[in-house]
Amino acid sequence: MKFFRHPVGLAVIGLGAASVAFVMYLFQPWRLFTTVVVNEAPPTVSSPQAGALPSATPSEQPASAPAQLASGTFVTHEHRTTGTAHVLRLPDGSRVLRLENLDTSDGPDLRVWLSDQPVTKDWYVFDDGRHLELGHLKGNQGNANYAIPAEADLGTLKSVTIWCKRFSVSFGAAALN
Repeated sequence: MKFFRHPVGLAVIGLGAASVAFVMYLFQPWRLFTTVVVNEAPPTVSSPQAGALPSATPSEQPASAPAQLASGTFVTHEHRTTGTAHVLRLPDGSRVLRLENLDTSDGPDLRVWLSDQPVTKDWYVFDDGRHLELGHLKGNQGNANYAIPAEADLGTLKSVTIWCKRFSVSFGAAALN
């Protein structure tokens, strides 16, 4: 095995190992076999009840139900994606995007975006127009809540996408009607 003792052979092996390490970092293929389940409760805001005892703790106060402003069903883009998205207004005026029964692939650098782009079969359009990142995807299966900033214009941001920032593709998206 002279190849392994020759400087050119050692350089080829070193470059090959570095290339494999880089590809593994970039694509993270093991994420095809991982699942992150999240199960957050629907958002609520406690409201004081008339005549409630002063000694009652906030957890004993009844919670007000949020109002649904928009909702939509996910369609598949680059990876099979199912579930629903709901934009909710809480009694205190704050807004939340709730993803329910989400089921998609895990992947590197997944984000939740609100976008002004229409939901079509095209997976690459969501970074063409305006978008607002709500944060990293908390889990690729289950139910999760994402705070929507007060300054977000929901009149123009009419869709939600599970966006892979590393490869600039949508895993799935839902039109918010």
